[in-house]
Amino acid sequence: MFKKTRRKIIVSIMAALILLFGAALSVILAASYREIGQKNTEMLKRYVDLYYLEQQAGDPEAQDADARPGQPPEGGGPGERSDQPPEGEAGTPPEKPSSDGETGAPPEKPSSDGGPGAQHEKPPLENQPDYQLSTFYSVALDKDGTVLAVDDGDKDVYSEEDLSGIAKEILAESKDSGKTDHLTYIVSRRPGYTLVAFMDNTVAEGNMSTLLRNYLIVGGAAVVILFFISLMISKRIVRPLEENDRKQKQFISDASHELKTPVAVISTNAELLEREIGNNEWLDNIRYENERMDVLIKQLLDLSRTESAEVPMEPVDFSRLVAGETLAFETLAFENGREIRSDLEDGITVTGNRVQLTQLVSVLLDNAVRHSTGPEIRISLKRQGHHAVLEVTNDGEEIPREKMAHLFDRFYRVDEARGGEDRHYGLGLAIAKAVAEKHGGSIHVACPEGKVQFTVSVPAKN
Repeated sequence: MFKKTRRKIIVSIMAALILLFGAALSVILAASYREIGQKNTEMLKRYVDLYYLEQQAGDPEAQDADARPGQPPEGGGPGERSDQPPEGEAGTPPEKPSSDGETGAPPEKPSSDGGPGAQHEKPPLENQPDYQLSTFYSVALDKDGTVLAVDDGDKDVYSEEDLSGIAKEILAESKDSGKTDHLTYIVSRRPGYTLVAFMDNTVAEGNMSTLLRNYLIVGGAAVVILFFISLMISKRIVRPLEENDRKQKQFISDASHELKTPVAVISTNAELLEREIGNNEWLDNIRYENERMDVLIKQLLDLSRTESAEVPMEPVDFSRLVAGETLAFETLAFENGREIRSDLEDGITVTGNRVQLTQLVSVLLDNAVRHSTGPEIRISLKRQGHHAVLEVTNDGEEIPREKMAHLFDRFYRVDEARGGEDRHYGLGLAIAKAVAEKHGGSIHVACPEGKVQFTVSVPAKN
């Protein structure tokens, strides 16, 4: 029992730690990705805005050329082609301003005191280092999909052909923004052309991957360390309970053995006294209570042996054993106006102790005969997977949930008013549970539709 308690404590601690670790990891990653994504989107939008502003800042002739993509600028003869577009022509990327706010930078906001060299509280986005160090690409296309200009950011990561192909794929999907490969993109439709701007997230995503890997390594190591810590803590928590339970069992065993002798002496003296004085009311009371004491001591010894003593295990024909006990209880059931109906599958063998398994079946049948409120008791034995499942069902009032949880405790009785006058002291089901657990199985109770059903599951031999 305490091994299961320790296991439950460890499982609970580890589940809580893993849940906490997973929740913390999810929150950190989600918040980081969201913040990085928002920041990158803002910088990319600013890049697009600057690109547009520089288009409007060009001379009227260049703007006219923008409105008529593909047409050579004024002054160029037929067939002439300029290798370098004039300033302000479509496809000219925005210049990244220098730190002193020169080319392309919006005017510096004056400080509140107007003093020379005063710094404003928050610099424009394009003056921030992360903006200046970021890599942007852009592709300008006309309405027919002809590429007008490509800016590869002076990098060799993506060629102009690669960027043009990606831009055309994006326009074919009719999306205004999104992410492809390691690129975040925005589509800006302008008079006369469409701009597809990209921001390279390779470094940011690599940093996030490194963060995730390190977090998993450190978190995994922490979980392993905490597992061993929880193992030691659970031992310390359960140790006093184990010691108390051991002493309690030892006391029950010792007391039962010590009481056997005086009970036997009282029984013998009562018999001798009856021979001398004949029948006597007080003597009958002594003998009756002595017999009750003898039954209780035997049950306590059975419980003690079942829980503590090591018994020989051997292959047992469980089907035959259950059939024999059912036959033995049919007479008792008939005397109480009840009938036992059995549905037993043949050939089910388990590894166990025949005496204890017989006691288990006997306890369940005796409990059903005594507490059934109907004329019929059902017992079934089936093989389910690798287990032999025994079910004993009888009519009866529904057991309250708060009482059902204590049904297998020692000395617990659902009907507390009966006090053991029927020579049952609330130890039968405790013995049944001890036998089931001793054989690596379990026992449960349920109350389906006016029935009381006990189910025992023990490992079966293949």
